[in-house]
Amino acid sequence: MTDASSTPPVRSSAFAPLRQRVFLILWLATIIGNAGSFIRDTASGWLATDLSTSPAAIAAVQAAATLPVFLLAIPAGVLSDILDRRRLLIVIQVLLGLVSLTLMLLSAAGALTLTGLVALTFFGGIGAALIAPTWQAIVPELVPRTDLRSAVALNSLGLNVARAIGPAAGGLLITFAGATVTYAVDVATYGIVIAALVWWPRKGKASDPLAESFGGAFRAGLRYARRSKDLHVVLARAAVFFLCASAVWALLPLITRDLLQGSSGLYGLLLGAVGLGAIGGALALPTLRLRFSSDSLMLLAALVAASVMIALAAAPQPAIALALLALLGAAWITALTTLNGTAQSVLPDWVRGRALAVYLTVFNGAMTAGSLAWGGVAEATGLGTALLLAAACLVLTGTLFHRLRLPRGEADLTPSNHWPDPLVASPLAEDLTGDAAADRGPVLITIAYKVTAADRAAFLAAIHRLSTSRRRDGAYAWGVMEDVADPETLLEWFFVASWAEHLRQHRRVASPDADLQRELLRFHAGDSPPEVKHHLALPPT
Repeated sequence: MTDASSTPPVRSSAFAPLRQRVFLILWLATIIGNAGSFIRDTASGWLATDLSTSPAAIAAVQAAATLPVFLLAIPAGVLSDILDRRRLLIVIQVLLGLVSLTLMLLSAAGALTLTGLVALTFFGGIGAALIAPTWQAIVPELVPRTDLRSAVALNSLGLNVARAIGPAAGGLLITFAGATVTYAVDVATYGIVIAALVWWPRKGKASDPLAESFGGAFRAGLRYARRSKDLHVVLARAAVFFLCASAVWALLPLITRDLLQGSSGLYGLLLGAVGLGAIGGALALPTLRLRFSSDSLMLLAALVAASVMIALAAAPQPAIALALLALLGAAWITALTTLNGTAQSVLPDWVRGRALAVYLTVFNGAMTAGSLAWGGVAEATGLGTALLLAAACLVLTGTLFHRLRLPRGEADLTPSNHWPDPLVASPLAEDLTGDAAADRGPVLITIAYKVTAADRAAFLAAIHRLSTSRRRDGAYAWGVMEDVADPETLLEWFFVASWAEHLRQHRRVASPDADLQRELLRFHAGDSPPEVKHHLALPPT
């Protein structure tokens, strides 16, 4: 389903999620669906070399596939969090099937041009952008929490099984059966995935009076991503790695044809070798994580990928190139699963789809920018020089960013539910229920602490750490004030956009934030708990 894994060591059975029937059926279906996508992409990548000899034009096909994910991943993540995920997946699979059907018909008519190929690849990328966050977000629904990390790792394994099968099958199909049959096989795989999703006995969402609108959910997702320091580290590491490593993907069709003097069959075999290497890497990762940290694995992946690019620049024999691409697949899956898994582990469920979409935006933005940039470099300096420059970039950034440590992702991010319901006077109670709650705001929340002069510095340090979670979970402004008449009275205040958003904030507070709030209470010197008040803006008159 998705390409992700967990950062901490895996100690449960790696194949335990396959005992869950729904997970097993969807896992097998997505292997078939992903294999079909790789078959289509292999055919499109090779057809591009027949339609143009320009490295920049060939790289544009790769950019057309990743650019929509860069542009649309965040809105797609919002949709995955607020819509029925099963229905959303079915609709998008139908649309993707229509894109492949169009490619098949144009190819059969001999009317497929480079412009048409790029345009349809772009439309396929739109479907991929809309579907990716949703596939990632449904995993916790399919398995018990104890099997979640293994399920994420199996998704990675399944994707790479498809990566091993699809490109090789695509290369053979386009060589012996032609592009029309190749695209027809991809169309058939969408039917299988749609049938599995229709079969999935997923329970519908219960009605929720605090359900978010698209605009509100979009803002909440961006706000969370802006305030999550752990996510920032993952995004930075992903951007620099994939910006440099994208060179080999953007230029591989030309590497096959010009450096290796190969055909479409060799191109498919090279992509299949990447998949086989990735399978081996995915199977070895649980053991490697017990011996190496996530940061060491990222550095190792960068060095191996750079070495492969240097070796490819020397135009090796096809058999050696296959071995090199297998190494690249192992390095690629090591980096991808380490980063994806870390991102999964630092996100709470309520914002998972949106925040993962931010990660996908950075990933595909780096891939898109890298594809275009390395295509331009190859156009100006040649394939070999472009590969050497990309390898140097990967070694340099991998070494420098090794100091920016990835988060461990071991915190319990389930809601603590320790905030009591706010007290509301009876005249206002009816105005603050149902749809009306979303329209009333902003809301000012104040919390009054009594803090002695001796504890003041420690208290302020702790409460400023708490400000991050306040802003991340719903506040758009936050501060601390002192009472000029009583300097030991310190007032924490924050604004939330609406009453409904504040009630959602109650649901979002996680256990680490609850621990920090309990730490603040140690500094409170009053006889009664800190006084909490909610102030609602009056409507304009």
